[in-house]
Amino acid sequence: MSDAPKSQNIVWHGAEVTQAQREALIGQKGAVVWLTGLSGSGKSTVCRRVEQKLLERKKFVYVLDGDNIRMGLNKDLGFSPDDRKENIRRIGCVAQLFADAGAIVLTAFISPYRADRDTARALLAPGRFCEAFVSTSLEACEARDPKGLYVKARAGKIPEFTGISAPYEAPESAELVVQTEGKTVDESADQVIAWLETNGFFA
Repeated sequence: MSDAPKSQNIVWHGAEVTQAQREALIGQKGAVVWLTGLSGSGKSTVCRRVEQKLLERKKFVYVLDGDNIRMGLNKDLGFSPDDRKENIRRIGCVAQLFADAGAIVLTAFISPYRADRDTARALLAPGRFCEAFVSTSLEACEARDPKGLYVKARAGKIPEFTGISAPYEAPESAELVVQTEGKTVDESADQVIAWLETNGFFA
């Protein structure tokens, strides 16, 4: 499939206001922290806690959550490999726009394929994208099963369920590995915040 737009006679319009100017105004740098992991690993929970903590520090931060996006922007997509690819392509584009505005973007998507995560990374300037692997084991995710999805998947009621009947390709060189087993939500969230602070996205 070509990466070229289907539309014809379109021209990219540059901005007179630069990303650097927007970032100077709000006192932070735009970034995308892409949390990936199995269903039930804790991605959304960690993202929401990071968002809360950064908001308390007066930072411009926003969470893009998998289920929420599928209820609106991507409600036309299912869970086939092609639909998963398109889901992540769209989210990567949205996240890039937020980051260009100076936001710290936190995403909570299973995003099971390395190639799709690499495509999202390529939209950002080097150093602006953090792949954060929420490395909770399948056993722990099944034990949590907050949405009852693993029970349904094991019963054959959910086809193409990641980790059961569809593959998950774990990151091979993630910038950050977030452990949720045996740790509090605050401890996991602080790992993400420490990465952002250490890499100069805010003081």
